[in-house]
Amino acid sequence: MRILHTSDWHFGRSLEGRSRLPEQEEFVDELCHIVQEEKIDLVLVAGDVFDTVNPPAAAEQLFYETISRLADGGKRKVAVIAGNHDNPDRLAAAHSLAAEYGIILLGLPIGKVLTIDTMGGERAQLFALPYPSESRLQAVLTESNEEEILRKAYDERMAYLFQQQSQYFHPDTVNLAMSHLYVLGSHESESERPIQVGGAYTVSATTLPGAAQYVALGHLHRPQNVGKAPTLARYAGSPLAYSFSEAGQAKSVTIVEVEAGKTAEMKEIFLTSGRPLVRWQAREGIAQVYQWMDEGRDPSAWIDLEIHVEDTLSLEEIHNLRKSHSGIIHIRPIYKKRDEEMEATLRKGLPIDQMFVHFYEQQTGGAKPDEETIKLFLELVGEEGGGDAQ
Repeated sequence: MRILHTSDWHFGRSLEGRSRLPEQEEFVDELCHIVQEEKIDLVLVAGDVFDTVNPPAAAEQLFYETISRLADGGKRKVAVIAGNHDNPDRLAAAHSLAAEYGIILLGLPIGKVLTIDTMGGERAQLFALPYPSESRLQAVLTESNEEEILRKAYDERMAYLFQQQSQYFHPDTVNLAMSHLYVLGSHESESERPIQVGGAYTVSATTLPGAAQYVALGHLHRPQNVGKAPTLARYAGSPLAYSFSEAGQAKSVTIVEVEAGKTAEMKEIFLTSGRPLVRWQAREGIAQVYQWMDEGRDPSAWIDLEIHVEDTLSLEEIHNLRKSHSGIIHIRPIYKKRDEEMEATLRKGLPIDQMFVHFYEQQTGGAKPDEETIKLFLELVGEEGGGDAQ
């Protein structure tokens, strides 16, 4: 059986007001091409189909068009679960209609193993667990509000669910699990809005079901295998970079080939769709930025620009920069004089309250902080007595 694992599409997401829908449509075209080229039997979508619980109509239309193209009239099976961004009821609303075309849409964690028969005559047992928060599980895991106790209770509940459903795996079927959750020790990105309260909604890698031949995970945007898991477990990652913390990350989908009773084998297929997110650091000032533009640097990218300047950038300069490159998202000036003055202040070894006054004057153009502001600052840094800077 050949399986494609993808997740975290976040249809409807924008970047500082810039629509990503054209890039998401480009990804869908690439995805549909891959499933055909790779002769995929089953597509697993591990949550966060949409970016919000109330996605725009264009995002919903793109989703339904996508799963229809992937299923190809029932020739290919598709299983989709809700992530923490998705409205579970809304995602599953079309389940009855979609099921006629071999598409499974699951919104709430139902604690049930699904039997999937492919066109090639192979059978898979899939434990699909949509985002399992306390509210969606309709369970109170503990009366305690302490994070460590809640995390332990949550981990135990996930272990119980995986163990209970693993008994429906068979030696003559392909045995799979899919969920949208956070496994401790995995690498996060800024674009993932927290799935847990503090660190409470997390599971240990060893909690994942060893009886499954492959565990398809969603939530983290960086493609990665889960270390210390008892079986092959992987985050497919997002198809596009959704924040500048993901700048330079290679995006991909995961292909898994597995037979009943045998170890799964996987490969990563890197994606080419979408505009890259890059960071520019113009240490030589605004002239360096225009030089890069003249050289044709990153013409199709979304850009986070850090520019070192002597004086404040004028509105006209900012407007001209954005006009010269439509992909510039952020313009963050770094003032050389202020940095040098602050370093000089630090070298003087002034008391911390005097350092704060000096810093406050720099940031406000000469205004002096009142006594209450200075006192509040000292309380925050734990230096109420006004000790010397260390």
